[in-house]
Amino acid sequence: MALTGRIHSTESFGTVDGPGIRFVVFMQGCPMRCLYCHNPDTWAPDGGTAMTADELLALYDKNRAFYKRGGITATGGEPLLQPEFVAELFCKAHEEGIHTCLDTSGITFSPEHPEKVDAVLDHTDLVLLDIKEVTADAHRRLTGHGNGNILAFARHLSDRGIPVWVRHVVVPGVTDSPEMHKMLGEFLATLSNVKALDVLPYHTMGEAKYKALGIPYPLAGVPAAEKELAVTARRDILAAYRAAKQNQA
Repeated sequence: MALTGRIHSTESFGTVDGPGIRFVVFMQGCPMRCLYCHNPDTWAPDGGTAMTADELLALYDKNRAFYKRGGITATGGEPLLQPEFVAELFCKAHEEGIHTCLDTSGITFSPEHPEKVDAVLDHTDLVLLDIKEVTADAHRRLTGHGNGNILAFARHLSDRGIPVWVRHVVVPGVTDSPEMHKMLGEFLATLSNVKALDVLPYHTMGEAKYKALGIPYPLAGVPAAEKELAVTARRDILAAYRAAKQNQA
């Protein structure tokens, strides 16, 4: 019997989930409850639709001509809740010469059992790593979980030399601390594989989904972040990163 994954949805022409135009697979299930999550409909691991890797690749093939500079991105939810399936999807994608990108928080990583994700990483060309907060307490307040395994995952990716684009969402009054941004920059400087940093301004577009699902919106009343707030945060993170790199030289 063919292996199936729980798929929330797909996007045929994604432009913000890795380089180029991409076929984006939204995996079902996520253990975290980020205050600013805009996809609460992906939380339940038993939701979505069962699909095989071949079925997803058949959808990719319908628009293959548009993906020459792009590829496939697995996102979520949390794709590493289904590592066996993502490993098979990426392996088959590589057999067809398709660039693979993994968009993950790294929350499921276990330093004691890295083999559980290494089968995925063996066929991963790029990781979009969401680092939501750099300290365990702040991360727990934001997501309901600490971040020790997430930072360990970042180091594991560095050790393996897998290119990483770091993503960080800045929320007014929540994740906009200059001190935290300095600490994040200093942590990123300990890694050897960071190729890009995207600081994304918080938006409120997910609020309607919470209302439709009958779930209280955790950040009700918090305004969307102005673009300048994200620009300032990115500047502060990069300044700390560069200073730390210079001290390492």
